[in-house]
Amino acid sequence: MASEQLLERARELLGASRHTVALTGAGVSTRSGIPDFRTPNSGLWHDVDPLEVASIASFRAHPERFYAWLHAVASKAIHALPNPAHVALAQLKQFGPLQSVITQNIDALHTRAGSKKVFELHGTLRRATCMQCQTNYDARALFDLFLETGAVPHCPRCDGVLKPDVILYGETLPWRVWAAARQSVRLCDVLLVAGSSLEVAPSADLPLLAKHTGAKLIIVNYTPTFADAYADVVIHDDVADVLPLLAVPFLHADDIA
Repeated sequence: MASEQLLERARELLGASRHTVALTGAGVSTRSGIPDFRTPNSGLWHDVDPLEVASIASFRAHPERFYAWLHAVASKAIHALPNPAHVALAQLKQFGPLQSVITQNIDALHTRAGSKKVFELHGTLRRATCMQCQTNYDARALFDLFLETGAVPHCPRCDGVLKPDVILYGETLPWRVWAAARQSVRLCDVLLVAGSSLEVAPSADLPLLAKHTGAKLIIVNYTPTFADAYADVVIHDDVADVLPLLAVPFLHADDIA
C-alpha cells in the first residue's frame, strides 16, 4: 500500500488547490471488471493486433472483425458498475477542488458515478453513428441486440453499418473535446493522473502541458510512467485503493462544516 507520507503529500497538494483536473485511463476501470489494454495475458490487446481489428480502415473493410473483438469488451463495459476510484473522483468534484475529469475510457463510468464535467477523449459506447447516412443513435438497445445475437448492428433507416462513437486508430480526437480538455489543463493548478500508463498520444502530453503552465503533478498508477520523473507525487498502487484515501479529508471537512 502507498506510504502515508506520499498520501499526505498528495492530500496537501489537493488541499491547497483551487482548480484540480483529473486525467484517467484504463486502470481506473479494472476494478469494475473491464480489462486494461496492455497487461500481459489479460489485456484487451493480448493476442490481438489493434490495427487489424480497431482501426478505421479495418472497420470499413471488415466491421465483423471489430465487432467480434468488441463483444467481450462491450458486455463488460455496458454491465459494469463504478468502483471506488470513480466514486472518489465524483466526491472530489462535489466536496473538493476537482473541476473536471479528462478520460481515455469509453465506458461512461465516471458519469454514472456522478462526475458532472467529463471530457471523453476517445468517445463513448453510449452512442453509435451510421457509416452511410450519419444518423446518430442511443446505442444501448442496439448493443443489447448485438450482445444477444453477435450480429453486426445496422442502421434502421438505411441498413448501413453502425459504428460506436469511439475513436479508432487512424481517427483524430474530437477537436472540441480535445481543445476543451487542453484548456482545462492550462487552467489547473494540480493535475491528478489516475490509472493511465501515459503511452497513448496525444493525451500523454497533458502532464507536460500542466507542468509547463506551473501546475503540480500527482500520478497514481500501478506501473511507472514516463512522467514520473516530472511529478511532485508518484504513488504506484491501485487507484481504487488510493483515490478514496485522497478524498477522505474533503468528506470529513464537509461533515464538520
